[in-house]
Amino acid sequence: MRRDTFLKSLAALAAAGALPLSAQAATAIKMMLPANPGGGWDTTGRALGKALQDAGVASSVTYDNKGGAAGAIGLAQFVNGSKGDPNAMMVMGAVMLGGIITGKPPVNLTQATPLARLTSEYNVFVLPANSPYKNMAEVVAQLKKDPGSIKWGGGSRGSTEHIAAAMIAREVGVDPSKINYVAFRGGGEAISAILGGNVTVGGSGFSEFAEYITTGKMKPIGVTSAQRLKGAASSIPTLKEQGINVEIGNWRGVYGAPGISAAQRTELIAQVEKATKSKAWAEALQKNDWTPAWLGGDAFAKFVDDEFASLRATMAKSGMI
Repeated sequence: MRRDTFLKSLAALAAAGALPLSAQAATAIKMMLPANPGGGWDTTGRALGKALQDAGVASSVTYDNKGGAAGAIGLAQFVNGSKGDPNAMMVMGAVMLGGIITGKPPVNLTQATPLARLTSEYNVFVLPANSPYKNMAEVVAQLKKDPGSIKWGGGSRGSTEHIAAAMIAREVGVDPSKINYVAFRGGGEAISAILGGNVTVGGSGFSEFAEYITTGKMKPIGVTSAQRLKGAASSIPTLKEQGINVEIGNWRGVYGAPGISAAQRTELIAQVEKATKSKAWAEALQKNDWTPAWLGGDAFAKFVDDEFASLRATMAKSGMI
């Protein structure tokens, strides 16, 4: 076969997705970030993109922020616009599962391809610097007097901080359906509301609030882990040690497009795993206080199914569904 004919054939196979990604000349990754800029998914997706390039498995990464409805808007665009694309990825996490349970959107995660869990994290609740409350005990006391007067701010309905707020109410004897929860489209909006004193209590992953806690612009009053976190968050008391029996974690992962082949899925998982072993990813973990929680392929798919069942049960118990 003539060399030019061979190269044309190779290019045609690559364009059709018949070649594994590692055999293609350049892998230009398209990353769906189903949230507005500034939040956890945005930060995770951009860190993963940088790691993919650092690991040499992506020549370039483009990002598309589509926030709203706990990620369902971005999920819909990803499912409908990326079918069969072996170079498309979408960041997601526990928040998306909760949003799907409460919002019942017309699209579902089962339409996309599970690749891997990347990180785990716990939520921290904070007060604005000028809050009249000093700690969680004072917040709870007011919550018992007048549930609507405590305005909780965080991610979309069904997010882990929303679920945690409902669980706190239930544990202290308040009807969870009466909590005043304000859902924001992304971490950036929630942070602005907290800093502006527009909510009483804010909730999110520690990494999203870290710089504001360090500078004294937010006061942490509780974390949703079983034991205190390590490092910069070690001074934050758990809810459990404050007599509130609530523990709930957050995690983030990545999905591939619908309709990709088994070989393409395997290649994508290998690329993501290689990225998580890069220097860029290690730096992102340290900077954001993320806990690595790698789980790939079918094991991750089963984990997501189990998480759906667990979250649905928790939300039902807390009066959210």
